[in-house]
Amino acid sequence: MDSFRNYDVHFAGLKNGKHEFDFEITRAFFDLFEAEQEFENPECLSKVSLDKHSGFMNANIHSQGKVILNCDITGNSYVFSVENSLKILVKIGEKFDDSHEEIISLAPQDSSFNVAQLIYESIALAIPMKKIAPEISEKELKILEKYITNDPAADDKERTSHPDPRWEALKKLKN
Repeated sequence: MDSFRNYDVHFAGLKNGKHEFDFEITRAFFDLFEAEQEFENPECLSKVSLDKHSGFMNANIHSQGKVILNCDITGNSYVFSVENSLKILVKIGEKFDDSHEEIISLAPQDSSFNVAQLIYESIALAIPMKKIAPEISEKELKILEKYITNDPAADDKERTSHPDPRWEALKKLKN
């Protein structure tokens, strides 16, 4: 059974300098989060490199591996290689605060911090918004672009140039 505690980095007993922590990331990890995933069968390794100094630490989270995505165009599954890094400054402050993207403040009594959310973000940010299988050629994509327009401004122009006659009739009734 996977739990968030498995992703705690204990720094209290560590000497100043560089330290490495490895985490295997599978479906059980993503099941801890109650968000719907846009991928299947994650097999990733996340390395947390911690450079400890007195009063602060530099953390680098590097995640790489593979996931299975479904192509937005064909619906077929394909393997996608994931690789991403996040750099975080961990400092000792007055209380816990993770409201800043790149800085985490820990309370003075803390002896560890949890990297689960950071690993999750590292992998989730590596997943593309448009999922296009590698077997789809550039030529095929250009053909599809002719028929698919995602330009909301073009839709607005079309609506204003050809107003719906029912609205005109309703405006007459109102006056």
